Amino acid sequence: MDLYTDEFFMKEALKEALKAYNKNEVPIGAVIVNNNQIIARAHNLTETLNDVTAHAEMQAFTAASNYLAGKYLHDCILYVTVEPCNMCAGAAYWSQISKIVYGASDKKRGYSLIKQNLIHPKTEVISGILEDNCSKLLLDFFKEKR
Repeated sequence: MDLYTDEFFMKEALKEALKAYNKNEVPIGAVIVNNNQIIARAHNLTETLNDVTAHAEMQAFTAASNYLAGKYLHDCILYVTVEPCNMCAGAAYWSQISKIVYGASDKKRGYSLIKQNLIHPKTEVISGILEDNCSKLLLDFFKEKR
């Protein structure tokens, strides 16, 4: 039995999203995996850092690059609770990450809304992993804000 499934790692990304939620940040979390080992964990920090680019994915890319001591994330997988935005998809493109797995689609700001493919052609994308859990955390967060 394989313990290291997409669901396993998405649960780890959800733990990061919960950290963001508890900091009053938009609850999006990410982990980057290399050889079944988490090499980076991150969550949104846009409010904390007063930085619109401090998305979970961006923080994770930086941490993973530092861990690997290189700018390319070949043989790595990004697990993120929500579909990456255009900025994060662009960063994923430049990092040449091998695979992106996300939970909930973002029907307002997701990269897939753009007609041009923003993801590197060699990057595999899987969506809908623990989608209900990922969506619920976001819905609960914004419900509390209203």
